[in-house]
Amino acid sequence: MTQKIEGATPSAIRNTSAVSSARVASGAERAKPVEATESDSLRLTGEATGLQTLQRELASAPAINQARVAEVKAAIDAGTYRVNPDAIASRMLELDKQLGG
Repeated sequence: MTQKIEGATPSAIRNTSAVSSARVASGAERAKPVEATESDSLRLTGEATGLQTLQRELASAPAINQARVAEVKAAIDAGTYRVNPDAIASRMLELDKQLGG
């Protein structure tokens, strides 16, 4: 996954005279929030927006599928649970491809 950071050009970064005069001293002053100005702006890329949506979906989903856990436990107890090595291998290869392997 690649990310592109868009924003200030190198020449704009070097010209920090307005920012350097507003340096914050160490100590309690750092705990204060920075006030936004009317010129402040934020633009999210499509990828960032998609990641925010995914984060919201994952936050609302349960971490463990209790119904599936109960199903597997019952199959193990009954002796009917079967491991499918081909399915495991293909999913491992699929994950490897997704991770760029």
